[in-house]
Order: sequence, then structure tokens, then C-alpha cells
Amino acid sequence: MADRPPSEIARETLKQLAARRLVPTPDNYQALYEEIAGARTVPAFPDGPLRHILRVLPGQTPGQKRLLGLFEAAIDQADWAQLQSVFVGYANLGLHAAPAESAAAAVPVATAAASPALIPNDVAEQLVRLVDNTLPALGEDDARVHELAAQLTQFLRQPSPPASTLALMLNNFSYRLSFATEDQAAIRTGLLTLLHMVFENIAVLSQDDQWLQGQAEALKAASTPPLTLRRLDDVQRRLKDVIFKQTEAKERSVQAQQQMMELLAMFIERLAQITASSSTYHEKMERCAEQIGQATSLQEVAPLLEEVMGATRAMALDTRLTRDELQELRERSEARHAEIAKLQEELDRASAQARHDPLTGSLNRKGLDEALERELARAVRNEAPLCVALLDLDNFKAINDRLGHTGGDEALKHLASVTREVMRPQDQLARYGGEEFVIILPDTALPQGVDAMARLQRELTTRYFLKDQEKVLITFSAGVAQLAPQETTAEAIRRADQGMYLAKRSGKNRVMAA
Repeated sequence: MADRPPSEIARETLKQLAARRLVPTPDNYQALYEEIAGARTVPAFPDGPLRHILRVLPGQTPGQKRLLGLFEAAIDQADWAQLQSVFVGYANLGLHAAPAESAAAAVPVATAAASPALIPNDVAEQLVRLVDNTLPALGEDDARVHELAAQLTQFLRQPSPPASTLALMLNNFSYRLSFATEDQAAIRTGLLTLLHMVFENIAVLSQDDQWLQGQAEALKAASTPPLTLRRLDDVQRRLKDVIFKQTEAKERSVQAQQQMMELLAMFIERLAQITASSSTYHEKMERCAEQIGQATSLQEVAPLLEEVMGATRAMALDTRLTRDELQELRERSEARHAEIAKLQEELDRASAQARHDPLTGSLNRKGLDEALERELARAVRNEAPLCVALLDLDNFKAINDRLGHTGGDEALKHLASVTREVMRPQDQLARYGGEEFVIILPDTALPQGVDAMARLQRELTTRYFLKDQEKVLITFSAGVAQLAPQETTAEAIRRADQGMYLAKRSGKNRVMAA
């Protein structure tokens, strides 16, 4: 954006204020100006006011002195997280302080505060064992709870750890632990629901062993550690698709099998008729041959020859009619067999094609809607941030014109492949339409979402798309939006689309926060 003069950015800012119907306040103007300029002004750390607070805070007791040291270190390092911990520590000191009712009573209180309570080593060791025994039940999904547990056990193994610090660390650990246990309870509920669906699916199935094996494989995949709610939801929805498809196709399949059985019965009946006709014909031939052998004149032979020729013509006609009927039965049988095979193929493809784009292997619009609904519910439940990014390939028409539509399709597949390799396992990619993609970023605030898209852009510059030994650089423009409270996912995608449009207008190969 350095090539654009400030006056042009200011004019564009005023236009966007009017287009988005924002109140023309200084804060809105500054935020939109920085968005269009592509540069964010980082608020200065309030070093001076915080040091003024530091000078007036009490520091008589060991606990207060320790907190003062942490406060000063947090100011030196401009560390907001450490400041938060210090403030919580001061709040705990205030909650447990005993009010002095007289000057005489103040002396014992100060004396008691000068000797903070310490945790006996045997109690600390029991707490360590409690934490160590709790962690295996939580799995490896939540890295933060394991980090807090490691800090807590390291602190407890110190000689006589102070009780005030332990209370603060236990409070942080238990708060994070509540989220992890809630996830585990939801996982158990999901597993029970999943098993119920498998039993229901087996009841719907006829006698196709392949399907039974497929459902068993789905159950194995769902129960393979590490378990996550996202994986369980995905398998549950896939099984719902399979059950729906089976129910829809079962009647046609049973009907086709019944018709097949009827055709086989007709075929056997016709074979029996052929056998009976052949036996009658042979008996008649033997009787005529015997009478011809006993004849003494041509007058006696003539009627017998006429009978033989009539029987032969009737046998030939019957054989021809039977052959035609058998040929028709064969064709009808092959048609029914092909129909059954087609139904089986439709069932095999049902789960994979229901929610995925066949070209790139990413989610399609249906899969995107369900994934967004699932992630939004999870974000609300855990009070976690959720971002969506909408990205559009730059100059895709030129790529199509130069490399052909096949080259364009391969470019889309290249982008999807690199994205899946670069993004986190919990991030989900969906093809939104044409050359547009949406990426769902769970547990991600807006600044981190913008950084993730910028990182993906950098990776694409190092991984050229090869077409006929030609290196083609693929870039994209993207907008990132963090879902606000009470905002729908469709509204957030629209905001991300506006950010993508601004990135296109600003020179492409850019990421804009929306």
C-alpha cells in the first residue's frame, strides 16, 4: 500500500464509511483507514501510568513484595498476561486479609502476614499425584491444560511452596480443567450416539457383507485415539448419510432382487419344458423307427415319415421359441444385475460425495454449512473465538486462458493441497464456488487469522505449481472475519467477502481483516 498517497486512502475511507453505514466517529475512521492502508497501529504500552501505580502499591509483606517484583517485570517486558496474573494475586491477598479493628489489633495481623502460610511437602506431593492421575483421562487434545499442569507440579515440588501462589495456580488450572472435562463428557455422549446409529444401520442393511464391513471400519475409525468432538461429529453425519441412502435404495434393490429371482424361476421352468418336449420327441422317434423297421411296403412307411416330419417341425418351432424366450430372459437378467450393481455403487459413493468437492477433495457447500454450524456451537459452548477466511485466486481467468481448463483445475487442486499441508489439523477447507475457498479457523482470534492467511501466502510463493515443466506462481487475495456475538456464519462470510474485495482492489495477493 506504500504506493498509494494518504489523500487517496482518506477518500476511500470516507466512501467505505458511507457504504458500510458506519457512524463517522474517530475510532471507526481510524480502524477503516488502517484496514484500507494495510497497516495496523499498535497501541502503545502504558509504561508511565503503570509505573506510577507501581510506586503507590504496598510492599510490606513477603507476598506483596513478590507481587511488586512480578509487576515491575511485567512492565519491563510489556507482558499483559503477566500483569493479569499480578492483579489476580493482589485480589486474592485482599480477599484473605483480615480487617484491623484497632491499632492494637493491627500488629498481630502484620506479624501473621509477614509469615505467609506454607504447604506441607506431603500435601504438595499428594496434589502432584492427583494432577498426574487426572491428565491421562483428558487425552492430548488440550495442550494448555497440560502446560498448566506441568507448571503446577513443578511449583508443588519446590520446598514448602507458599499457599497464596498455590491458590492462584490451582484456580487457573481448575478453570481450564473444566473445559477439558466438558469436552470429554461430550465425547462419551457422542460415542454412545454413534454406537446406537451403527446398530440401527445394521438393522436397515440386508445381507450385504461389504456394507457390514464398511460400517465396522467407520466405527473403528471413530474409536481410534485421539478422540475429538470434531471427528465424532464427522463420522456421525457420515453414518446418517449412509442410513438415508440405504433406506432410499433398499426398496429398489429388493425389487430388483425379486425380479431376478422370478427370472431364474422362469428360466428353470422353460428348461423343464424343453426337457419334457425333448423326451416326448425322442420317444416318438423311437416308436416311428420301430414301426418303419416292421413295415413291408411303402404305403405303410409314408404315414410314418409324415408323422416324423411333423414332429420334427414342431420340435424345431418349439426350440426356436424357447431359444428366443431364453435370450429375452438373459437380457432381462443382465439388466437387473446391472441395476443392482449400480445401486451398490451409488451406496459406496454416497458418504464420500455427500459433503466433498470431487475436484479438490475439500468440503462442498453442504459440508461447509454443517461444519460451520458445528464449529459455531462449539465456539459458543467454550466461549472461544472463531474466524472464517474467504480467499479467491488471483488472475484465475488468465491461468485458464494460458494453461486451459485442465491447467486451471490442477491449479485449484494445488492450492487445496498446499492449504491442507500448511493449516492446522482442526482448520477446515471448503470450496465456496469457482476459484473461491473458505477456511474455518476454530479457536482463532482475528489477528491470528490474518497471520495464518499471510503464512499460507508465503508458503505458496515457495511451492510453485508445475504445468508442462513451467513454474506458475499462484497467489490469492483473502478477507478474514471473526464471528461477533449473535452474528450468523453467513453474515461473517459476507464480511470476509468484503475484506477479500478490498484486498483485490488494493493490489491482490493481500489479506484484509473484515
